[in-house]
Amino acid sequence: MSPLSGYLLLSALLFSLGLSGALTRRNAILVLIGIELMLNAANLNFIAFWRYGPHPEMLTGVMFVIFSIGIAAAEAAVGLSIIVAAYRHFRTTDLDKINFLKG
Repeated sequence: MSPLSGYLLLSALLFSLGLSGALTRRNAILVLIGIELMLNAANLNFIAFWRYGPHPEMLTGVMFVIFSIGIAAAEAAVGLSIIVAAYRHFRTTDLDKINFLKG
């Protein structure tokens, strides 16, 4: 097994853990943690393909990861602020009990 396939296998495992956590959990904070795991799996893919690609001297993979980390930080800040606002209103973070966005 090549090192690239090892990284891709680890990334697939992280992504599947994050996806299962985001789809099966009812706590909003744990759903955000699952989404962050999926973003970290994508970052691991970017770095692996950059490192084992044809031109590792070009820093394209690193730049993608830096932008992705910035987007993930903004997503976490917005998501946590929405969760805090919903908690102040409903006094719970259970997603089944928070249904004010249904319309």
